[in-house]
Amino acid sequence: MAEAVPLKTVVQESDGVSQLVEHLFRHEAGKMVATLTRIFGVENLNLAEDVVQEALARALQTWPFYGVPQNASAWIMRASRNLALDVVRRRKVFQSKQAEIIRSMDRDGVAPDEAIFSEEEIADNRLRLMFVCCHPAIPADAQVALALKTLCGFGVTEISRAFLTTDAAIAKRLTRAKQKIRQARIPFEIPDAKELTQRLDGVLQSLYLLFNEGYKASSGENLVREELCNEAIRLTGLLAQHPIGNQPKTHALLALMLLNAARIPTRVDSEGNLLRLKEQDRTRWDQATIARGMFHLAQSAAGDELSEYHLQAGIAACHCAAKDYESTDWQQILSLYDRLIEFDQSPVVALNRAVAVANIHGPRAGLQAVEGIRGLNKLSSYYLLYAVLGEFEMRTGKLQSAAEQFRRSFELAETKSERAFLLKRLQCCVDGETAELGKNLS
Repeated sequence: MAEAVPLKTVVQESDGVSQLVEHLFRHEAGKMVATLTRIFGVENLNLAEDVVQEALARALQTWPFYGVPQNASAWIMRASRNLALDVVRRRKVFQSKQAEIIRSMDRDGVAPDEAIFSEEEIADNRLRLMFVCCHPAIPADAQVALALKTLCGFGVTEISRAFLTTDAAIAKRLTRAKQKIRQARIPFEIPDAKELTQRLDGVLQSLYLLFNEGYKASSGENLVREELCNEAIRLTGLLAQHPIGNQPKTHALLALMLLNAARIPTRVDSEGNLLRLKEQDRTRWDQATIARGMFHLAQSAAGDELSEYHLQAGIAACHCAAKDYESTDWQQILSLYDRLIEFDQSPVVALNRAVAVANIHGPRAGLQAVEGIRGLNKLSSYYLLYAVLGEFEMRTGKLQSAAEQFRRSFELAETKSERAFLLKRLQCCVDGETAELGKNLS
């Protein structure tokens, strides 16, 4: 059975209840929605989300007066299930769900504070819901939004900020996705071998995007949203443990996440300012997480399959294996980028490759590599293009050109830490130009 939440470590005297409910919302809501969806049917996905929200709201109202139960998760799960049961009875659809509901109701023989469902059952339900969210009948732009909403408990505003769009656009995507679930009668199941490849690719892509949004937030105060990274790692690990998801590319994606996550503690300084790879204190990289990443990278080598996740994980492993920035095997990294471009023609990948080129052959070669990027115009609003160009120009001594690039990058950057970093680089160029001018006048 699931363990009780260690309340003494979560609840404080003043606003302990609200903190605990927020904790449950972040870490338990997705599990509860998945379990209720399995019981009441995927066509009642909205109902599952609504009753979990209502149960959390009731906890906020009642726990300050009656006390927090020993197992808060079990209380929320039980309240959510009972609320859903009341609704389906009123809808007169109780008969079709009667056997499943009775099975769950029979568990009321356990003590009130004990969990209703085992962690194994909950894990299986979450995995099933993952495949529902990423069914090919659902539009690609809605799959990730739906996964964030149902599996991670994200609100519409939170999702819209993550993807730099409006609340209305995200709400429309979610509505369209849920309509497709009902119309296509998508089953709440893990697909068989015939459908697995297409569905698994969608699941992996959603998890990859979820991790990336946490590792480098699109906007907001913080560069890193660690809770997103942790959720992506947790869900990918769940997928890798299941026989149907125990595939080389799943392990490769998990390795990529873990190897990058190991560096999160050093990506910003104590004031939240961005630190480049060469500035990070590698002694603070999480060695246990690196070891886990290397283990899954080894697991991904089974068979002959090679995916873009394998190549990206290989690049991350090169960084983790280097004792310092100077000893980084840039030649190996460039070789991996050359292979990666065969899989992914994205100009962003080509831009990252240009950085490797510059580290081997110098900044002028890096500038030439950027000029040769296919689809370079697609990066016209991408702040990192100008940041990279600024660095290359700065290294060649063209401080005025570098300042112009950093200024453009600053205008496009969204997060506070990135803007602060770019402002410092811009100031370095200005100070350098001033010093050079003074030298020439003396």
